[in-house]
Amino acid sequence: MDNNVGMIAWEVTRSCNLNCVHCRAAANCGPYPGELTTEQCLRLIDEIAAFAKPVIILTGGEPLMRPDIFEIAAYGTKKGLRMVMATNGTLVDEQTAHKMMESGIQRVSISIDGKDAESHDAFRAEQGAFAGAMRGIEALKAAGMEFQINTTITTANLRQIEEIQTLAITLGAAAHHIFLLVPTGRGRDLAEQAITAADYEETLMWFHKQSFTCPIQLKATCAPHYFRVMRQQKNKEAQPVKKAGGHFHESTRGCLGGITFCFISHVGQAQPCGYLELDCGNVLKKSFAEIWENSEVFRDLRDYRKYKGKCGRCEFIKVCGGCRARAYEATGDYLAEEPLCLYEPKKM
Repeated sequence: MDNNVGMIAWEVTRSCNLNCVHCRAAANCGPYPGELTTEQCLRLIDEIAAFAKPVIILTGGEPLMRPDIFEIAAYGTKKGLRMVMATNGTLVDEQTAHKMMESGIQRVSISIDGKDAESHDAFRAEQGAFAGAMRGIEALKAAGMEFQINTTITTANLRQIEEIQTLAITLGAAAHHIFLLVPTGRGRDLAEQAITAADYEETLMWFHKQSFTCPIQLKATCAPHYFRVMRQQKNKEAQPVKKAGGHFHESTRGCLGGITFCFISHVGQAQPCGYLELDCGNVLKKSFAEIWENSEVFRDLRDYRKYKGKCGRCEFIKVCGGCRARAYEATGDYLAEEPLCLYEPKKM
């Protein structure tokens, strides 16, 4: 039995109160037909908990727009799952923060994509989004809820990343996670804002250096090359893997989609990740365990011998893997080589 599922991002609703320019789901206020009922959500949690004990990320859309969100969170907690939430923060007030604590949610991520109101609000396409997120963070802190800052990097905020990281530290975040834009949903319209392969490499090098001195945890997501960069630099500098800031463990790898990570959409479609919209089975028609173990796409992603182009011959395939969603968007083949990689493999 291959039940090595470590994390599930669950789009509990696609409805959202913002219209962010980069949104994977191109979400708006909805409503969206076919979303799982409360009963179906609880049944899915039963299936997952019987099979594995992954971290469950309650995401959206905006998960706080779902009226039963705390019932779902509390049920997952009761079943022994680590429940966390990804929100834009604008709907978080003191009462909401306390409900999060009571339902057993253990960490909340707030998306901050600019160093100030002007830049963040432009990214979020909503005036007041930055102020709302700041109020939400203060409410979380007052309630004693651990939070992290997530930042999606484009050319619009690439030169602000250091200031955003400083903001995360100043606010008291437990971590700062950066996401490299994947051109799906409304993000396709940001093609001109996608950073170049050279900027990608430079950003990850900077992020790696920060990891040795930053007082909070840093993590690069949708940036699998980071793990190749980390190993290359470790070999050059002979530096320890862990210093102040809690650099994540070496055993973590790049693209986790379909390997230890799964995304479940608002209508129950299982996918390798939120950006790779391949139907691997629907949890309303098949058990989660059956999908995870038997999906052809998941099986392909776990077999590195099937990877193509320079990814297939790269000595870092097991620690990086390339972004499968970027490969799919660029070529229509999720096993093709990652298009935003400068590295030339040594293998022939």
